[in-house]
Order: sequence, then structure tokens, then C-alpha cells
Amino acid sequence: MKKFTILLVFFVALFVTQLSAQSYKSSIGLRLGYPTSISYKQFLNQKGAIEVLGGYRGYSFYNFFNLAALYEHHMGEIKGIQGLNWFVGVGGAAYFYSYESSYGGDNSSKTSFGVLGTIGLDYKFKDYPINVSLDWMPVFILNGFYKGFDAQSYALSVRYVLN
Repeated sequence: MKKFTILLVFFVALFVTQLSAQSYKSSIGLRLGYPTSISYKQFLNQKGAIEVLGGYRGYSFYNFFNLAALYEHHMGEIKGIQGLNWFVGVGGAAYFYSYESSYGGDNSSKTSFGVLGTIGLDYKFKDYPINVSLDWMPVFILNGFYKGFDAQSYALSVRYVLN
């Protein structure tokens, strides 16, 4: 929770300096969270966007690579804060695990699939080609190495606007 608070403070500090925003069509950058990912966001229309993520996380005895795609519906500006939008979304993910046993057992690989949800804030700086968002992305993993609900995935994304 402490990390989430630090990210929130950082996000607020970023947008307080520039309180107006403009729309954008696509952006690419990093989602700085769990796991750290490359993020590409493309708007389909005024309110609907697709976000594609590719991430990696490494530990001492296993690591994983994941691919995810989400549809995000932007609900509009938050009253009183021009240019700050909020969104909700749903999507799916595939996780590719590599597991090394330190107990002399089998080394193995597993593939898992999950259903994602997301809720967050999105801001595009008026005078700079930068978009930032703060989101929470819980997942329900259906099979594989780890099964069940995981609510740890929150992040700050920083993206370069392509258009």
C-alpha cells in the first residue's frame, strides 16, 4: 500500500503543473508496476481504447513473461479537474512461467491464462507529447502455476504520444 501511495503522490505532482489536457489517438511507453511492462494504447473512438501490454518479472527460482490486451472505456473528465479522465476496462492475459527447482526436482515451464479488470486515471499533458495514467488491474488466473485472484497489480504508466 505504501508503494501505491508514493505512486499516487507522484502522479498528482505531475499533473498539478499543467491542468489542461487534450485528446490523443495512440501512445507507447512503460507501465511501472507489477510486472514492469511495455504499454501501447490505441483509441478506437472518443471513449473506447485498446491497451496491449508485454511484461517480465524475474525471481530467484522462477520468472515469467506476460502478454495482455484490454478494452478500456473512458468515462469522461473528472469534474473540477480539466483533462483528467477516468476509465474502466476488461481483458485477458497469458503468462509464460519458467520454474527452476532448487530441491533437485524437475525444472519446468507452465502457461497460465487470466481475466483482467482495470480502473484508473488518464491524463495527457497539453503542451507535451506525454500521457500518464495510474491504474489498478486485478486478475483472476484460471490455470497453471498459480490459480486464483491477484489484486497486487497497480501501476503508473508513462507513455509518449505518437500523433
